[in-house]
Amino acid sequence: MDTAVVERLAVVVFNGVSLGIMSFAFGVFDMATAQGELPGLDVRVVGGEPDAALRGGGLSCPVPYDLAAVRGADLVIVPNWRSPFERPPEDLLEALRAAHARGARVAGLCSGAFVLAAAGLLDDRPATTHWGLAPLLAEQFPKVKVDASALYVDDGDVLTSGGGAAGMDLALHLIRTLCGADVAIRLAKGMVLPPHRPGGQAQYIESPIPEVPEEDPVAETMTWALSKLDTTMPVAELAQRAHMSRRNYDRRFREITGTTPATWLTHQRVIRAQRLLESTTLPVDQVARYCGFSSAAALRPHFRRLVGVAPASYRDSFGMAGSLS
Repeated sequence: MDTAVVERLAVVVFNGVSLGIMSFAFGVFDMATAQGELPGLDVRVVGGEPDAALRGGGLSCPVPYDLAAVRGADLVIVPNWRSPFERPPEDLLEALRAAHARGARVAGLCSGAFVLAAAGLLDDRPATTHWGLAPLLAEQFPKVKVDASALYVDDGDVLTSGGGAAGMDLALHLIRTLCGADVAIRLAKGMVLPPHRPGGQAQYIESPIPEVPEEDPVAETMTWALSKLDTTMPVAELAQRAHMSRRNYDRRFREITGTTPATWLTHQRVIRAQRLLESTTLPVDQVARYCGFSSAAALRPHFRRLVGVAPASYRDSFGMAGSLS
């Protein structure tokens, strides 16, 4: 796609939306325009509802354009939405459908994905949102194929991203498709950003233990297992500790967690490895052994599958040395 395809960008905001939230993707396009990388791009901030105003830091800025700018745009970005539990304005949903029908690309960032879903634009499509909102998106819109781990999803004419900086990742991706990799890399360097971040939101997803009555024997074995993650722990041993047959133990475990004991144990070992990589300078081999893996080589494929990056890369991003650099 060349730049001529996108001449008009509409950024849809809502009353009370903070300047900070709307600026992630918009800021990338604004910087590209300021640096002459997108000459002639007409950027319009559009009110998704009457009397919309941006606020932040004591400032209040009225939004200059109405939904006509959405209907005539080549690219529409919805940076976020006020509440996943509130239905977006019908006039806006109709405008998004009309823009999409005439060939515009439409992007929903973070909770903005709920607006696209409410318009029906995500039906039977892959999509993402902030990892903390992904279960709610899947529940409210079962036709959407939600991928909570992706930083962004490009499904051609409809795009979605995770929260916060993932909107910048998507914006740089769009710049790359519009102007080529060289321009995206130049722009990323100017903004002191990586042109492409490895991994996905899986690096940030928290995995709390399900709330289960303490008297449940399976729950007791889960708590016990967490204190023994540095040891070999056959699932049969957990079932024996719960005084249950292996079959009944597996069935009850799946009812509680939605997965098998072996899969859950591997996930908990990887979570422990994440915490050690964040908070210590232990060699990766030693981290692996503390988490029940025989070596770094044994840890690495599980870590990459669940987190999206290698242990060393994760430490570079989230370890103590990286956080101080």
